[in-house]
Amino acid sequence: MKTQRAKVLFICIGNSCRSPMAEAIARQDATAQMEVSSAGLAPLGFVADMTTETLVKNGYAADGLASKPISPEAWESADIVINMSGREREFAFRGFRGHAKVEDWRIEDPYGDATKYQGTFESIQRRVAELARRLKEKSALPDKVNADTARNVRS
Repeated sequence: MKTQRAKVLFICIGNSCRSPMAEAIARQDATAQMEVSSAGLAPLGFVADMTTETLVKNGYAADGLASKPISPEAWESADIVINMSGREREFAFRGFRGHAKVEDWRIEDPYGDATKYQGTFESIQRRVAELARRLKEKSALPDKVNADTARNVRS
């Protein structure tokens, strides 16, 4: 039985460092659990060179990453929105409905400080792995319940 992947939208301020990193990491490490995209509250219009360098240095592809604003379509279609902006969700996303699907991640913004990119990468990598694990466990629950129910019916 194929499970449906969760649509996850990663958001930071400029969509230049944290959210593109998260998108690239999740694309490679959690493709079975997530369909991912990223956006920014005030996109810079480019992915920072240090973001790309850090991803490549750690074995991740940076192809296709772009700095872009939050589109209404991306917001509405997302099952989970990961807020890495450091802003309160009610303020950051006041133009959008559905704040209950927002999960706040406190991740340091490395922009402008080359010494912080690796630490930011490692924090995001851990959080993406945790999210993938939760999604995997959640998707396994109905299968387990159905298997238990089937066993009880046969008994």
